[in-house]
Amino acid sequence: MILNLTDLSNEPLQGQIARQIRSKILSGELEAGYMLPSIRKLAREQKVSVITVQRGYELLEKDGLIISRRGKGYFVNNLMKDEKKGLSEEKLKQNLTPMLRVAIDEGMKTSEIKKIIDDILKTF
Repeated sequence: MILNLTDLSNEPLQGQIARQIRSKILSGELEAGYMLPSIRKLAREQKVSVITVQRGYELLEKDGLIISRRGKGYFVNNLMKDEKKGLSEEKLKQNLTPMLRVAIDEGMKTSEIKKIIDDILKTF
């Protein structure tokens, strides 16, 4: 599995692992039932500690994106399309809410915020 981890990011390595695998699952790149690399194997491949990978997997498991089968490993959970969309929407809300609250507290109007978001979306 190819992940792009960096020590230069403010995001902890386990967060980077969880975010990148999450993205692969929600985009459909990793399908239901796909067996993730073992914790030790991914740690070795990414040159990080076993604990870092374990914590990343725990974050994914907590969100219901992967499941652990004792003695077998970690597998992508079978999520319906609407469940994937709901997880994506919830994560977006969690990330946007604090930033929007700051913008409003600083005096920005909703119309101004919407325009900025629209401008950003046009770049994709």
